Amino acid sequence: MQKNIIRVGEEDSAILENLSEECYVLNAAFGEDFCRKFVARAAKEERIVLFYGDNAVNAAKAFGADGVILDLGAEEVKDKLAAVRKELGKGGIVGLFTRNRRHESMLVSEAEPDFVIFKVWKDGFEGVKELTDWYADFFLIQSAAWVMEEGAPVQELRTDFVIKNV
Repeated sequence: MQKNIIRVGEEDSAILENLSEECYVLNAAFGEDFCRKFVARAAKEERIVLFYGDNAVNAAKAFGADGVILDLGAEEVKDKLAAVRKELGKGGIVGLFTRNRRHESMLVSEAEPDFVIFKVWKDGFEGVKELTDWYADFFLIQSAAWVMEEGAPVQELRTDFVIKNV
């Protein structure tokens, strides 16, 4: 059964009132005050917070978040991931995007992130389903489906997590 990761789409303090999911993803471009409050509240509730976007690593460090979601590409991904892990420190969570291709999925997985992320749209869903089925058969590293467009039947995917928009 997939677990939900909630991508916070906008700086809305109302979400802080009910942090019912285990993990949340924040855009590193959000304002400092919102990020600081969100991470502090999540820590109090024992929830995981990851940052994505430009300066995600710096935001995670600055606000004391649990980790990041990054797009490092497939070129020299092992070296890039090692540098990120060094910067985040021991225990930092790193999820890596992969293009929806088998070869890149293999390269990204070989770098050993905590999980890999496949982007999912309604158009082309069958191709992503085929890819995540293949991935689940051959790799032990957890995977996530990042919902890019509402209405895609992500519950049909063999991923460990679904990153949903709020």
